[in-house]
Amino acid sequence: MSQPTALTPLVKAASAYYRTAGRFARHFAYVKLRHDPVFAAILAHGVLAGRARLLDLGCGQGLLAAWLLAAHACHAQAAPGGWPARWPPPPLLHSYRGIEINPREVARARRAFALDPGAALQFVPGDIRDVDYPPADAVVILDVLHYLDYTAQERVLRRVRTALPPQGLLLTRIADAAGGAGFVLGKALDRTVVLLRRRRWVPLRCRALADWQTLLGHCGFSARALPMPGGAPFVNVLLRAELA
Repeated sequence: MSQPTALTPLVKAASAYYRTAGRFARHFAYVKLRHDPVFAAILAHGVLAGRARLLDLGCGQGLLAAWLLAAHACHAQAAPGGWPARWPPPPLLHSYRGIEINPREVARARRAFALDPGAALQFVPGDIRDVDYPPADAVVILDVLHYLDYTAQERVLRRVRTALPPQGLLLTRIADAAGGAGFVLGKALDRTVVLLRRRRWVPLRCRALADWQTLLGHCGFSARALPMPGGAPFVNVLLRAELA
């Protein structure tokens, strides 16, 4: 589902970071940012407000960094229609570390932000099960946890907890395995995308929404679902998890 037309300037500004990263990277950024409602939801709910140090696990080519930097610039310009009136100000990103298992994605991210003079951005190639986590005010994990086995899911979440301060935040999007046909369709799409990117079959370890919330509770978080503007395709659920 596309973002509202009012967000077109923001989508263009964020995807423009990828001009130096190649045609594919820029096109992918534009399409993903335009059609995936999670990006608008993050800004509309103000969930990252005051979170200056961000850790993005499974960051891909760094779309969230581009989105937040572009959002800050668009809000600062205060042009008529440039920022939705009901949205809170976007976060001011001081430091960002993205961890991504696909080295090609990391290379695209590094090329995209090589000349950016703003926030301190780092893109680290590696597996989120093994790479060290720096201290962060917020950790974001979008559509990644179900690629890990059940034991690794819990281990990653416990490591996230130790990286966060007392008022820290985890923001994660998961697929609700109790979502019926929408879940089945989304799972099939995920399998296809992974097969194209990694050239191999990767098993998916999914849970029902209630089970994800139970797991987060065991790992020291209290989680609640956030609505996504325009609805969420494939029964994807955005969870805001705070330290319990």
